[in-house]
Amino acid sequence: MVSALALAFYLAKTTETEDVFVPVLNIKRSELPLRGDSVFLLQEIHIPESLLIFRDEIDLHTLHQAGQLTLILVDHHVLPRSDAALEEAVAEVLDHRPIEQKRCPPCHVSVELVGSCATLVTERILQGAPEILDRQTAALLHATIILDCVNMDLKIGKATPKDKKYVEKLEARFTDLPKRNDIFDSLQKAKFDVSGLTTEQMLRKDQKTIFRQGIKVAISAIYMDLEAFLQRSGLLADLHAFCQAHSYDALVAMTIFFNAHNEPVRQLAVFCPHAALRTTICGALERSHSPALKLTPAPSTHPNLQAYLQGNTQVSRKKLLPLLQEALSAYFDSMTIPSGHPEAAREQVDKESDRAGTSLIPGLSQDEEEPPLPPTPMNSLVDECPLDQGLPKLSAEAIFEKCSQISLSQSTAAFLSKK
Repeated sequence: MVSALALAFYLAKTTETEDVFVPVLNIKRSELPLRGDSVFLLQEIHIPESLLIFRDEIDLHTLHQAGQLTLILVDHHVLPRSDAALEEAVAEVLDHRPIEQKRCPPCHVSVELVGSCATLVTERILQGAPEILDRQTAALLHATIILDCVNMDLKIGKATPKDKKYVEKLEARFTDLPKRNDIFDSLQKAKFDVSGLTTEQMLRKDQKTIFRQGIKVAISAIYMDLEAFLQRSGLLADLHAFCQAHSYDALVAMTIFFNAHNEPVRQLAVFCPHAALRTTICGALERSHSPALKLTPAPSTHPNLQAYLQGNTQVSRKKLLPLLQEALSAYFDSMTIPSGHPEAAREQVDKESDRAGTSLIPGLSQDEEEPPLPPTPMNSLVDECPLDQGLPKLSAEAIFEKCSQISLSQSTAAFLSKK
């Protein structure tokens, strides 16, 4: 969110064309409360929610059909199937994760494996037009890099030399920025606070989805102890309802919390009513050696649910995704679907959407590794917000007004960030 906001600010300040740069959050406005760290940071930096533009408030497809849309993908590089028609409008990708070559749009791609995409945006601003950087924008970037890089902790290994370099550059330019520990502790607490959330909201708060030949699997981060999660009232019914509502065939939940010794703990739960699919997924996770999860089965009285203690706490949900993709491939390799069987028709229909292989659909999630939770009682497509002096001098109302006045000969540039 911050990466796209700040990049849009930079381009709005430095581009001499008449293009209108529109940061867009790829969630519904009603879903913002699920992004506790984002809500907290925007409030701290004095950016009113009323200035944000959400995906349900702007029609990118209509703009594209009218020839008025140019997209910049920020902090991700794969469009979901629902936005496949927008791929030809993508002019640039700015990301900090390995590229899926078969899925990346054919455009200018700028990728560097740093801890935070906000680092790359900071670099562009300071190299291109450092004079436009004000404290508000600097504070947004500074806080985001610190959160993404787990407070620059060398033991965690998320921060790269470039992340460190640009955090220090921001601090040198704005000496009154808050202390790193204060920023990190506050954002961590806000990010992982699930108090008051329903089970569905907890599952959707930080969720990804993988899709393979008609099978959809949700992967959610749950910020509490697995035992406490499994004891939630009506959990099994909630899990069934969640999967049915979103057409998921299986759900993998990774719980994350700190123990009494202030050490990170990760646990896994696999919920799947389909015995063969559940066995395949669990088997792939149990047998994995690269990386080795070091799983120990945990007690669970729920049918269709297998729980585990995860001995290797360095394996994040992000690193779990390739294992699950391989599990789905193995599941289909082991199946023989006779011609004329309903499943065969289902598979044929899905080939169109699955031509490029397994699709990763960033759900509501911040598409990055979850840094360890703080010891407190309990981060696609389009992200953003307007910016002005710290954010540009462009309110949401002004953006909509300008967009409505754009002729067919003009273009609108939108920043498509991960969800």
